[in-house]
Amino acid sequence: MAFTLSNLEENSHIHFIGIGGISMSGLAIIMCENGYTVTGSDREETRIIKKLVDMGAKVFYGHREENVHEADVVVYTAAIKEDNPEIMYAKENNIPLVTRAEFLGAIMKTYRHACGISGTHGKTTTTSMLSYALLHAGMDPTISVGGELDIINGNIKTGKSDYFITEACEYTNSFLSFFPTIAVITNIDEDHLDFFSGIEEIRESFRNFAMLTKDKGCVVASGMDENVKLALSGTGLDIKYYGIGDDSEYHAENIKYTNGFASFQVWHYHDLLCQITLKVPGEHNVLNALATIAVCHIWGADITLAKKGIEAFHGAGRRFEEKGYFKGAKIMDDYAHHPTEIKATLGSAKKMEKNRLWCIFQPHTYSRTRTLWNEFCESFDDCDELIITKIYAARELPDGVTTAENLANDIKKRGLNVRYIDELEQIEVLLKNELAEGDLVFTMGAGNIYTVGENIIE
Repeated sequence: MAFTLSNLEENSHIHFIGIGGISMSGLAIIMCENGYTVTGSDREETRIIKKLVDMGAKVFYGHREENVHEADVVVYTAAIKEDNPEIMYAKENNIPLVTRAEFLGAIMKTYRHACGISGTHGKTTTTSMLSYALLHAGMDPTISVGGELDIINGNIKTGKSDYFITEACEYTNSFLSFFPTIAVITNIDEDHLDFFSGIEEIRESFRNFAMLTKDKGCVVASGMDENVKLALSGTGLDIKYYGIGDDSEYHAENIKYTNGFASFQVWHYHDLLCQITLKVPGEHNVLNALATIAVCHIWGADITLAKKGIEAFHGAGRRFEEKGYFKGAKIMDDYAHHPTEIKATLGSAKKMEKNRLWCIFQPHTYSRTRTLWNEFCESFDDCDELIITKIYAARELPDGVTTAENLANDIKKRGLNVRYIDELEQIEVLLKNELAEGDLVFTMGAGNIYTVGENIIE
């Protein structure tokens, strides 16, 4: 039987394993704000954990069975192994175990209007942009976003309205535990191939996510992505496509770029809704803005106010984020860790005023690097200087074959200026010696590569 919040009594004790994670911490914050007893465990203290402690949560460092002795429910993520002592104790003592996705889905189900933003790329940015739009329109949504957002001073906001927006990730099919009335699909690409067998299974996963809106809502989807259209073909769902040109229900026309930032008209069929000038660069953000406007329009938001929110949005944390300057070189950071994302980020960066464009790339997981090897080799053509460091393994063990040094060597065959440097500290030394005024530097990847830029700025 599916878990619901109605299963919980008032003041129930909820324990979160890995409470410091960006999504788990958001769920814990919501439960703290709603008067539940919250505990959690994690490896070390972080800024997010300090915030939770200030809210009344009790956090244990390290995983031990005694951490969950008093819990009524234990929430965990796919990253937690079955031999975790807290998981084992909960099973042995019949304490309900609920996945992070199931718990988020249970929260989502309590809202009349719930939007899940999915897609291989662009989830965090689109969720953040929609947050800005709805807040400016006075709709006071509850927000769960997979990054730090300045307008809500974190990654979660508990609103007082009946509107809920969240990222919806396809990894391990977790978004199939959600209850969206609007399912946004920004794009579908090959990724998470340590879980999915290939693009066909990925399309099927997104199709199943879209089907969650059947008879109770609609799908907002990119009409410019062939995999999206294949996934939605024959579903019989209410689909609102968006795109560039007048082939989609919501579309952009008369796009003009200034230093990489777009200004354009937004149309709904033959009705002009607004003119938008973005503070985030690239064509992909034009599409993210169209998805945002579509959701706002469907929900009846004041488009004039929503547009102001979109125009005020200047990016989410670790998404084309300006970190500062070193010797006149601008240091940026981006979460891009998939070839499609890398191309989009560097393509936008190429249009900016600069001297040399540097990319400091940290591959993320052996499985992604191995399965998308050729695509990675073709992703960096827009940069002038490329440095690649060792693979950030995340949840994986080395496969004995895939190395970042070999990736750098294969990229070098394309004629690019690429160097492999094993340690982040060595990269910092090189940048301090070689950067010049007017250079533009991107640290790039889903691991800890961002520390390189922060350290040289300090």
